[in-house]
Amino acid sequence: MSDDIPEPDRTHGAPHPRATQRLIGQALAETSFLDAFNTGKLHHAWLITGPRGVGKATLAWRLARFLLATPEPDDGMFAPPPPKTLNIPGANPIAHRVKALSEPRLFLLRRPYDEKAERLRAEITVDEVRKLKSYFTLSAADGGRRVAIVDSVDDMNTSAANALLKLLEEPPAKVTLFLISHQPARLLPTIRSRCRELRLLTLSTNDLSAALLQAGGEVAPEDQSALAELADGSVGEAFEMTNLDGLKLYSALIRVLSTLPQLDRQMALTLAEAGGRKGGEAQFDLIVALIDRFLARLARAGTLRQLPPEAARGEAALIERLAPSPGAARLWADVAQTLGNRARRGREVNLDPAALLMDMVLKIDETAGTLAQR
Repeated sequence: MSDDIPEPDRTHGAPHPRATQRLIGQALAETSFLDAFNTGKLHHAWLITGPRGVGKATLAWRLARFLLATPEPDDGMFAPPPPKTLNIPGANPIAHRVKALSEPRLFLLRRPYDEKAERLRAEITVDEVRKLKSYFTLSAADGGRRVAIVDSVDDMNTSAANALLKLLEEPPAKVTLFLISHQPARLLPTIRSRCRELRLLTLSTNDLSAALLQAGGEVAPEDQSALAELADGSVGEAFEMTNLDGLKLYSALIRVLSTLPQLDRQMALTLAEAGGRKGGEAQFDLIVALIDRFLARLARAGTLRQLPPEAARGEAALIERLAPSPGAARLWADVAQTLGNRARRGREVNLDPAALLMDMVLKIDETAGTLAQR
């Protein structure tokens, strides 16, 4: 694939999941699949779920390599012992072809690139699913297994989802599908019912640091706890934060919000302009996500009456002051449900990003003022 064409299933700056050999922190899901393989109970469709960035795509590619490179179980007298691991060496010819997207028994279904518009399409269409169905009508060159990865099934429009459902209802022989979903509750119930689920968990602080290091990122030991809090156990989010100075941005956000309910507008404007620079789309997205994360932490702490570990100096005192009760937490939860989405919609119609971020901060200031008058 040309380096000039973006891949929708890859975090910018990080290795693609197909190039990642080791999956960190998801031993339970790996064991579950291996047990199904060794006992002859391999399902034809697996729904790999969990939060973004915890290794779902890495697991799908790891399982694809394993299935394509491992002989089918044999109960004969001279059969090799059942595999104890999903590991397939990178030097294996099949692993090499999978990494190069040249393995003929593997099909990757994802959002296509629109060459005319010179951008990725917003969804997976029914035409893409038809290509998958056509691929399955062809016999495998060696009569062995075939594998398809859908990353992600959440990106399918209604017609594509219905076409995939028909394939799941009448699966071809010796075919295994891996469907990646960040929000499985939004899928057609009939799609979910025809798959076996592998649910991945958020990563611990140590696992997150190890996975981040494997992806080419690095964080100072003193920042590991804060990064784990903000990334919420997602190595994908952690990688983006380290690349975009997310911890510094969050500290700046906390300093701005610490001036509530008499907002320091100059400080707020400086933060907004950091996400409004030309070519700063990723910075804008990150600041919106950090505001979302703070509001969620605020609402949760007020509801549970328990402060989370600090992700920035002064955060605990700020949360304690702004969400002293479940009533205040409910108000912040209402704000959290709309604020970030409103900013993202505004960006989609090309409104000024700095103005959108400033609007978010002003709404938080207004809410803080309302609470102060109670």
